[in-house]
Amino acid sequence: MQAKTTEFYINGEWVKPGTSHTRKLINPATEAVSGEVAMGESADVDAAIAAAKAAFPSWSVSPVEDRIALLERIIGCYKKRYADIVQAITLEMGAPVSLSQSAQAAMGIGHFSATLEILKSFEFSHQQGTTEIRKEPIGVVGLITPWNWPMNQVVCKVAPALAAGCTIVLKPSQDASLSAAILAEVLHEAGVPAGVFNLVQGSGSKIGDYMSRHPDIDMISFTGSTQAGAEVSKAAADTVKRVALELGGKSANIILDDADMTKAVTNGIKAVFANSGQTCTAPTRMLVPNSKMAEVVAIAKAVGEASQHAVGDPTNDKTGIGPVAHQRQFEKIQAMIAQGIEEGATLLCGGTGKPEGLTQGYYVKPTIFTDVTNDMTIAREEIFGPVLVIIGYRDDSDAVAIANDSPYGLSGYVSGADTDRVRRVASQMRTGMVHLNGAQPDLHAPFGGYKQSGNGREWGEHGLQDFLEIKSVLGWYKS
Repeated sequence: MQAKTTEFYINGEWVKPGTSHTRKLINPATEAVSGEVAMGESADVDAAIAAAKAAFPSWSVSPVEDRIALLERIIGCYKKRYADIVQAITLEMGAPVSLSQSAQAAMGIGHFSATLEILKSFEFSHQQGTTEIRKEPIGVVGLITPWNWPMNQVVCKVAPALAAGCTIVLKPSQDASLSAAILAEVLHEAGVPAGVFNLVQGSGSKIGDYMSRHPDIDMISFTGSTQAGAEVSKAAADTVKRVALELGGKSANIILDDADMTKAVTNGIKAVFANSGQTCTAPTRMLVPNSKMAEVVAIAKAVGEASQHAVGDPTNDKTGIGPVAHQRQFEKIQAMIAQGIEEGATLLCGGTGKPEGLTQGYYVKPTIFTDVTNDMTIAREEIFGPVLVIIGYRDDSDAVAIANDSPYGLSGYVSGADTDRVRRVASQMRTGMVHLNGAQPDLHAPFGGYKQSGNGREWGEHGLQDFLEIKSVLGWYKS
């Protein structure tokens, strides 16, 4: 595996940063140093933005056929580096290799392929009376991405930005620098024109903030915490640039009283524990009927206790749950579990400390709380770890009220036997997405949230639309 994490990709070349400052990369499974990443400064960002700005006039008017051909080449080059990307994701953020293989790296291929399919039939202009309505690339876009689903979060921005005709400056998470550098190598091999894609590594607080304020960046697309998203919006306000935000979540999983309890509870728990709970759409609040609570608790206890044995070395293809990504995340999760106990929730399984036998690495015990009320901290705040809370409700309207009683509105889940009832409950949830009876993600459907979960939409045609401006050319057609 190769990854140029101590160089930046600017104007079609790998270049040395303007500073010698680096940060150690830590393997979350062992706590050992696995490499280093250069920490960029404002001058590095200026160089990347200048390259993107210079490349925009030609790339923005490039034939759609050329962009289609480029995406096809990128997919081919990505496939050649697939094993390296899998290895990098497991090394940098601890995803079990089976998850890196089947989902983490696969989402990159998925988004490039979905964007390619959309681009082949997308209409960049249409007639409305005597007016031509045109959709044109917004300009130079700054992409700021997180570590939890590194290829998914990067490619669901890069692919539509390229397809739209925008030029790009990417700042990935400093904790996901390996996979981002490999992607830059993929794009270079595929023949992305110089300046169209640029990669600068570094901290969000320094160069992410600088990008958000920069007058030559026309749009910021950010994925991360709600708090950080608010800071990005404030920094971008003075230049009145477009800001697209995909932020946190505390998704409710409403299990109706006619659902298959064993299936719904088991799948709900597995969805929370997958990726060590580091998924913004994870169904971390399980809402169950009070009349079924005893049954649910028994099922959850069995699944939760079995999950303790699934935690282990992420390089082992039989491991189901790896470590969390870094020490900061580990300490936050430990504090939240302790607070849940302090606030009076019942600890069904898991708890503070590392799983038995795992003394090195940022491993967390998969944890389930019962007797939780929706005003508790563990029910309000995004923990971003393998921690599930179970909350009882009286009837459907009470379940909806509890689900909507959250500052977040990213995703929701409903399970039940009566299709009309499931749809009726889903229609009342104030979230950008709802999964019915275990429905899987749809790469062509819009991804994003209500309320403090962000604004704008990613994925599919809506993701492409976010990188386009709308122009009305009046009198284009004769009356």
